Amino acid sequence: MSNAAVLDSLQRRMRALFSLYDDALATMDLSHVNHFEREGVLPIAFSLFHYANMHDASFMMLTGTPPIWNDEWQRRVGVSVNDHGKHRTVDEMIHQRIGDLDAFAEYMRAVYSRTLDWLAGLDPAELDRVVITRPFPPQIASTFSARVAGEQGLTVLDGVECWLYQHGLRHMGEIEMARGLVGLGGMTS
Repeated sequence: MSNAAVLDSLQRRMRALFSLYDDALATMDLSHVNHFEREGVLPIAFSLFHYANMHDASFMMLTGTPPIWNDEWQRRVGVSVNDHGKHRTVDEMIHQRIGDLDAFAEYMRAVYSRTLDWLAGLDPAELDRVVITRPFPPQIASTFSARVAGEQGLTVLDGVECWLYQHGLRHMGEIEMARGLVGLGGMTS
């Protein structure tokens, strides 16, 4: 498959994934998003913020563009734990809550729109560019993406597929499961 065909597929998959996040937000309110089920079960707020904020940070690794998240977004969105939580425990992150769901949706859509715009203008040859060479630093070596990487390291294609697409699907699965705990159904069959 050519890089142009792969890029076209990535663009379509990312649009579809982002549409699931939009649909999820359109059918939930703060009581659903911030629901605390029990110890050890992360709220939907964690999955929503974690993925959007990690996506924002991963975009920087792919493009060199700084993240959108800053003190102003924190003030507006009002997350209770101002951290994506990648290096924190479940016991810490069960406390994640979102204060303003509309502001969060605006942040999320800004992150996702930036990615779609970048993908729309991306030269297909860029998919082969190595963004992290081997040997990987410890924070990368233990990740799923390190298992995917080729001999030279992680490419732009690996980053988009692992950090943006597959990571987003993983957390959408958590969100769909958690929606059942708050009396909502899944969104796909």
